[in-house]
Amino acid sequence: MTTQTQTTTYWLEHAWLDPVVEPGVAVDVADEDGVGRITAVRKEVTAPPPGATVLRGLTLPGLANTHSHAFHRALRSTAQVGSGTFWTWRETMYAVADRLTPDSYHALARAVYAEMALAGITAVGEFHYLHHAPGGTPYADPNAMGEALIEAAREAGIRITLLDTAYVSSGFGKEPDRHQRRFSDGTTQAWAERACLLKERPHARIGAAVHSVRAVPADQLATVAEWASARQAPLHVHLSEQTAENDACRAAHGCTPTQLLAEHGVLGPRTTGVHNTHLTDADIALIGGSGTGTCMCPTTERDLADGIGPAPALQQAGSPLSLGSDSHAVIDPFEEARALELNERLRSRTRGHWTAAALLRAASVDGHAALGWDDAGTIEVGAVADLVTVDLGSVRTAGALPRLGAETAVFAASAQDVTDVLAGGRRIVRDGRHALVGDVPGALSEAIAALH
Repeated sequence: MTTQTQTTTYWLEHAWLDPVVEPGVAVDVADEDGVGRITAVRKEVTAPPPGATVLRGLTLPGLANTHSHAFHRALRSTAQVGSGTFWTWRETMYAVADRLTPDSYHALARAVYAEMALAGITAVGEFHYLHHAPGGTPYADPNAMGEALIEAAREAGIRITLLDTAYVSSGFGKEPDRHQRRFSDGTTQAWAERACLLKERPHARIGAAVHSVRAVPADQLATVAEWASARQAPLHVHLSEQTAENDACRAAHGCTPTQLLAEHGVLGPRTTGVHNTHLTDADIALIGGSGTGTCMCPTTERDLADGIGPAPALQQAGSPLSLGSDSHAVIDPFEEARALELNERLRSRTRGHWTAAALLRAASVDGHAALGWDDAGTIEVGAVADLVTVDLGSVRTAGALPRLGAETAVFAASAQDVTDVLAGGRRIVRDGRHALVGDVPGALSEAIAALH
């Protein structure tokens, strides 16, 4: 006896089929091994087929948030009080981290991931270093915090790559401080033993991360790189976000952080450097030549006064670009995409460094690839069925020519313009409302209030 696979048809009024916008596209979706996949894409379908679900507006592939710290969402207002630097902001961040438990982290992350879904994000890379109880005592389940994040993503309907992060020192040759003890496993070998206990699921993949060269001693970097290599897993690292870190690395090792990572086998095609802001020409050549990716987080980089990284030079050298919301100063992939271009315009005083299509690629297919989801981020046969529909008649987008939908999405739209989201074949946002988390603002308010 054979089981017939049920197919659902979606009629897209306009669809971005990289690199152009096509009117009247029918997309068939069927469940394959528990994941909805695209089984047909038909162009020039001028009217909705019988029984098709109609998506009015511009439909994009699912968007990827390549770099997230979910608990930073609780800082959105608090961190704006007063002045200072990245390092003073970090103290505020630590104060919130100190109050999280597995239960409160689950509640917060579920709401944050639902906010991401409302913004068109169908996969998130969670750079996860908040492992243990305050003081560093492991929970009964040593991965209780990571499991809370994985479950939160499932309940919000999006995929997650849990980038379990090694963080064992507070600086070059320094023990973790009182806040950082709950981040640390003591050594990267102990980190690897704990990370091995994490299991992948249909909606969750397990990757690795080096928090930074200041947080993982040089002689322990290879342990993390080898762990990821053995599993063909994504490996991410905060890289040259701050000039102070670069100066300290030179003082300790006589080289830049990029050079240190290269010497210990961390760079490569499965690796993504997050920020990649303060780089030398030699650093750029090492990153690009090794195929290491670059995840830019423009809204966070401007919020923390980090600086503007050399994204055009990195891409030209061979480094694929992706985008992340990092500290969640805002959660809006369209703002991240246009900020990449607009920041570079401010720096260079010239326009047109990337096309809208190139920026959408960074936000979709290249972001998914950086998270180990090589089969997502496109509207084509065989891809995971992720669809994000943007209203072309909102106060922000009204009047735009449909054929310029990519330009409208990147340079005019916002997260508020997302009307519908399909993630893995499941419609998780319908008419601007989350189908699984009924009151996302209420969930956020409740989860954040519990931490203050």
